[in-house]
Amino acid sequence: MVDQQAAAELVYASRDFASWDLTPSQLGLLELLMNGALSPLRGFMSRRDCDAARSHMRLADGQLWPMPITLEIPEAVADRLSPGDPLALRDPEGVMLAVLYVDDLWCDEHNANERYGRRYCVGGRVDGVSLPTHHDHLAWRLTPTELRAEFDVLGWRRVIAFQTGEIMHRREREATLRAVSDAQAHLLIHATIAPAEAGESQYARQRALQAMLSTYPPGLARLAVLPFGPPSSSTTRTKILQAIVAKNYGCSHLLVRGADELLPHAWEIGITPVPFPQMRYVDGLNKYVASEEVPAGAATSDLSASELEARLDRGMDIPHWFDPPEVAAELRKWHPARHRQGCTIFFTGLSGSGKSTIANVLRANFLEAGGRPVTLLDGDLVRKHLSTELGFSKEHREINIRRIGYVASEITKNGGIAICAPIAPYDQTRKEVRRMIAPLGGFVLVHVSTPLATCEHRDRKGLYAKARAGLVKEFTGISDPYEPPDDADVVIDTTAATPVEAARQVARFLEREGFIEHNQ
Repeated sequence: MVDQQAAAELVYASRDFASWDLTPSQLGLLELLMNGALSPLRGFMSRRDCDAARSHMRLADGQLWPMPITLEIPEAVADRLSPGDPLALRDPEGVMLAVLYVDDLWCDEHNANERYGRRYCVGGRVDGVSLPTHHDHLAWRLTPTELRAEFDVLGWRRVIAFQTGEIMHRREREATLRAVSDAQAHLLIHATIAPAEAGESQYARQRALQAMLSTYPPGLARLAVLPFGPPSSSTTRTKILQAIVAKNYGCSHLLVRGADELLPHAWEIGITPVPFPQMRYVDGLNKYVASEEVPAGAATSDLSASELEARLDRGMDIPHWFDPPEVAAELRKWHPARHRQGCTIFFTGLSGSGKSTIANVLRANFLEAGGRPVTLLDGDLVRKHLSTELGFSKEHREINIRRIGYVASEITKNGGIAICAPIAPYDQTRKEVRRMIAPLGGFVLVHVSTPLATCEHRDRKGLYAKARAGLVKEFTGISDPYEPPDDADVVIDTTAATPVEAARQVARFLEREGFIEHNQ
């Protein structure tokens, strides 16, 4: 980081510099470069350093470094640069955070693709002007300098870093307590937050970690945020990078799985690797013990991630041995029982199949029951209010369905019920909408499979007749294809069911899956 006067001069001069708006992951790397977490790096690596790191985990000058730290830019930006040129690095809003002085520029053929074209890597010293602005987790966003100073004030000489991007459960708590006791150290829970994360899960995880922190003995542990996590793969290279970052933040030890892989490099980094103890809950002892200490034949208990999710979906208690009550409360807040989650019911079928009628009956039933806001996104109404400029080409149909999917995802994310009733003729687009919504709550695909002949016979709007006469172009089922879903959760043929019976069939599925309570 440069001083205040130099920063002001750089901001003024940057009007004439080439600029690059950083991606979220690049923003995280820049922050770690500027705050010293990636010391000894002073900027993004040159090609020579990258090649050396890839081949033998060293920089060109011989210093230990496990992997390339590069800045990728598109060809259009690279064409404006030459060695020695300054490149202004800006956040997504255009605020200038740093200047990179180009030392090296090369084409990265490995990352070329049709959408972005050839990608270039640029390396060089970085002068930091301002750290990125954050609006969340402010009490835990400490730089390495700030955290080391705090350790000095507290008198913490031996500190074990535990870097995690996951929610901690009681087994992780017991593992960290054992490691701290054995090393006679304090604990830094370093929560990695990828800058691209913006969803509720990030904040839920942080609240759960805060709740877990409250269960440790006073003065033993500290929580801090690491603004960029190393790659998720558990390789030796990743562990070396984790160790370097932990050392720069003032830690003397690193709690890590596969600690033996770090031993050959520990003296050079200046950190002690601590094996992550595998803990198991022994029913008869009512406590966690290390796996190798479990008595022969003793019964043990555990919950897999899927079992935990199933319990949360059903509103069941989380066992005390798996999570402290404080953490369990945060998990239930983040992942309420299914009947309290938002849900999208997505109808698809030919025009005249009965989608809108069933959707209206279902909407009325939900409103009569009360408890959650209900929004109907009918195909015709969406065309009138949200997609007035779109036609009926394949491209425009897909845009229309994605818009419906986005609106439904926001409703679902905020706990409401979205009932969608477009034709949605294309399978790939429907699957895309499912992928968009399913992580946020419920998604139920209802195929109203009424045959074309029946739909055409009804023809309340006269559209089929116009399509047969060639007056309506690109009409689904006549001049444009309809792709029946192979992943429908409910299939209904309205030739054999009234709208009320069809809505009841959908409601029974929702009840069976837990999205609505019995008698709702």
